[in-house]
Amino acid sequence: MTGIDVTIRGAGIFGLSCAWACVQRGAKVQIIDPGGVAAGASGGVVGALAPHVPENWNEKKAFQLDSLLMAADWWQEIETKSRLSTGYARTGRLQPLADHHACDLARAREITARALWGEAATWWVTEVPGAFAPISPTGLFIHDTLSARVHPRKASFALAEALRICGCDVITDGSEQGVVIHATGVSGLEEMGRNAGHMIGTGVKGQAALLQFSATEAPQVFASGIHVVPHGDGTVAIGSTSERDYTRGDTTDEALTGVISQARDAVPALRGAEVVATWAGVRPRARSRAPMLGAWPGRAGHYIANGGFKIGFGVAPKVGQVMADLVLEGRDSIPPDFRAEKLWP
Repeated sequence: MTGIDVTIRGAGIFGLSCAWACVQRGAKVQIIDPGGVAAGASGGVVGALAPHVPENWNEKKAFQLDSLLMAADWWQEIETKSRLSTGYARTGRLQPLADHHACDLARAREITARALWGEAATWWVTEVPGAFAPISPTGLFIHDTLSARVHPRKASFALAEALRICGCDVITDGSEQGVVIHATGVSGLEEMGRNAGHMIGTGVKGQAALLQFSATEAPQVFASGIHVVPHGDGTVAIGSTSERDYTRGDTTDEALTGVISQARDAVPALRGAEVVATWAGVRPRARSRAPMLGAWPGRAGHYIANGGFKIGFGVAPKVGQVMADLVLEGRDSIPPDFRAEKLWP
């Protein structure tokens, strides 16, 4: 392949989304990943695209809101091009309210949600959650209409196929040409740490499961710190753990058994549902906890898109947009708190 404008290292969701944004602007792009598409954290099963609480507004929350509002058209275009399902649907989210204090906070946030989200989505307290509902000590729930779902692995392969149709293949090895975007997840954070001389980020293990249960149009649930996400294929995703200390990052263990048990306790409809698949992987968490974007300090022509951690799929459309702005047009619209150089000495 000759005449490459952009080389992207990493075929996870950040690498693929950056490639898609660049290809859409007419750039010639190659993606290099020894493991292939979604070999790391992007090969998961949960796919909860959920917003931050609508208060104490900051750049991270604003960036995520923009991306969540871009998502429906963005994923639809990928499905149309690839003719593959991404599993995307904006079905909303339910959260049980534990006590009167939580209810008061939730009602106050109804007001801030109207101010911050405008007409784009709603957040309200309800006592009518529908059939696929968690247990609530108060009988009340937060219901937001901004949350959406995507099937991470299916979405990654649909995006890779859309790119292939546009002439951009994922290859396992090759030489770097043009500008280079490093979207290499945990291994990339380790490399950057060696380059900077201190810890830039780390890996956090996650474990998740798929249960056979059809609730395809139901809102996802967030209860007891666990995401319960009904997918469009008749499964429900349960996840995930968040482990700093682990022996094997690619295998499940008793920690997942506990998460499944908690989910079944929280959502009675899932009691007795069969576990049909499990997943374990290590997610990249930058030291700042925010996505890490922008120029690689001291390496001309090299850029970073890493640190998606738990919100990678939710912010992917916007990440692709701002990285294409930067590497193709020289326009830097990356929020200051996301800038890669903040983590360098």
